[in-house]
Amino acid sequence: MDFFENQDVARRKTSLLVGYYVLAVALIIVGVYLAFAATFLGANAKSSGTVELSRLWNPLLAMWVMGGTLAVVVLGSLHKISQLSSGGEAVARMLGGQLIDPGTTDPQQRKVLNVVDEMAIASGIPVPPVFLMEDASINAFAAGLSPSNAVIGVTRGCIDQLSRDELQGVMAHEFSHILNGDMRLNIRLIGVLHGILVIALIGYGIVRVTASSRHRSRSSNNKGGGNLPIVVLGLVLMAVGYIGVFFGKLIKSAVSRQREFLADASAVQFTRNPQGIGGALKKIGGWTEGSRIANTHAEEASHFFFANGLRSSLFSLMATHPPLEERIQRIDASLLDGVTAGASEATVAPASEVAGVSPMASFAVDPERVVESVGAPGADHLAYAKHLLERLPVTVKDTTRTPVGAVGAIYALLLDSQPDVRREQLAWLRSHAQQEELGAMETVGDALSGLGPAYRLPVADMCVVALRSLSAEAYAVFTENVRQLVQADQQVDLFEYALRRMLKRSLAPVFEDVPSTAIHYKTIDSVRDACVALLSSLAYWGADEASEAENAFRAGAEPLGLASTLGTLEACGLDAVDGALDRLVGATHAVRKEVLNACVHCVASDNRVTLEEAELIRAVADALECPMPPLFG
Repeated sequence: MDFFENQDVARRKTSLLVGYYVLAVALIIVGVYLAFAATFLGANAKSSGTVELSRLWNPLLAMWVMGGTLAVVVLGSLHKISQLSSGGEAVARMLGGQLIDPGTTDPQQRKVLNVVDEMAIASGIPVPPVFLMEDASINAFAAGLSPSNAVIGVTRGCIDQLSRDELQGVMAHEFSHILNGDMRLNIRLIGVLHGILVIALIGYGIVRVTASSRHRSRSSNNKGGGNLPIVVLGLVLMAVGYIGVFFGKLIKSAVSRQREFLADASAVQFTRNPQGIGGALKKIGGWTEGSRIANTHAEEASHFFFANGLRSSLFSLMATHPPLEERIQRIDASLLDGVTAGASEATVAPASEVAGVSPMASFAVDPERVVESVGAPGADHLAYAKHLLERLPVTVKDTTRTPVGAVGAIYALLLDSQPDVRREQLAWLRSHAQQEELGAMETVGDALSGLGPAYRLPVADMCVVALRSLSAEAYAVFTENVRQLVQADQQVDLFEYALRRMLKRSLAPVFEDVPSTAIHYKTIDSVRDACVALLSSLAYWGADEASEAENAFRAGAEPLGLASTLGTLEACGLDAVDGALDRLVGATHAVRKEVLNACVHCVASDNRVTLEEAELIRAVADALECPMPPLFG
């Protein structure tokens, strides 16, 4: 199952969740109605000595109960989802996590940050912030609504007790959840369960208030017997609510367990080291603290964790995770299939042959393999990221870990090589940027001067964590300065376009009100015009002659079955690309896969891809919410 199938599976599971949700709410409505009918209508029938079932039906009461219950449950779910709508950070804070300072010198914290940096660069996503929970247990989680606002959470026991290989295995598992579309589904599960739980909480509140009222009445020599029906109503509401929660947990468990097996398998594929994640699971089994999370919100977020964060349940159906033994057995079986620690070394090209590390200006790619790698990074991508980070100067790593330094690093990446343009850019920055930012810009610029262009996007990705900490005012100034730097030479090159798209995707959800993406298009025909505009622009970008543009367009159009012709040069450009991508992100992932495949065929039609074209392909993939690992020959 590839990335695109995983996204559609996650969406189908969301639809299934909605179906179960509707069924659970319908049963709750029936239970709440019976509670009210038995309490009030039944009480009115006591004078006759019998309670006929027909007397328990009252259409007006049924209408009010249905409306009230729907309002409580739906509003409860929406309220909880709204609380978590800011992304993974809301979940991390809810679980007591504290952001690890990107500039920390603590060796254990530095270890996990380095592993996360490698994983992010290898996966083709912005580096997510890491939150630390002060639990002695061994556990971790990934949370967010998309890869651009994901966060990683780790416990103190996870970073203290695991070796680097074991920690890498755990992080690979969590990155699999990020790439497989599990995070959004997990947040919706929290909302569903909370909406159902509200009914039980209302019942508990009724019992508590009524019991307190009866106590005061007895203190005043009043028997208070009139409150008994209200107490019964409260108890029944509690029962109905918790029965709903019980079935909700069954839904959560059924959805989560299979996704855990998938994430384990993806982690082994990513690292090619089953002993890493397998060793982590074995340590959890033998560790005194296990994987239990000591937080009041651990129950509602239990499906987020790497391992079971709750006490062992007597009912296996209620467990959100498969048994440790079963997970370990499946992972150990991969050892028998020849996937062993260090096996990746044989599949990774020598460092001197990796594009961007070597002097190579272009390289050949296999379009099908490029598309297959989306959301499915392998050991070669991980080795590439590790080698790149090892060569990256320490000054760059240190500078990009602070907001001021990250801003300066982005400015440095955008400085033009033409002296006249560069002078104009620097003049603007001296009037609109902070002195500390200019200092960081010079530091990063000097450190990167001897390195190849392949380092540019990874450095920008490393800046994202710190840039998210900017104030709203500082972010507005930063985005305007970036715009001015890009437009200084009155044209936008491929890297500038890729960088701006990445920054917008990663930072806009933090500082701006970005609407969620809805799926409107399910066939290529429904987005034909957008495909033609996108492929035409890509064809012109990589061609020196009109004939080359024609060939490139046909190479991209053929896989889509498009009979259209190349658009005019005047109709192509950044506005056309942006408009096409904004429309295409509303297509199903199956359609996006076809479009991305066509784009790679278009760019690679001349049997070579330059580093700038590789950045452009990844920018297109990122805009389509398809995380693409680095491209290299």
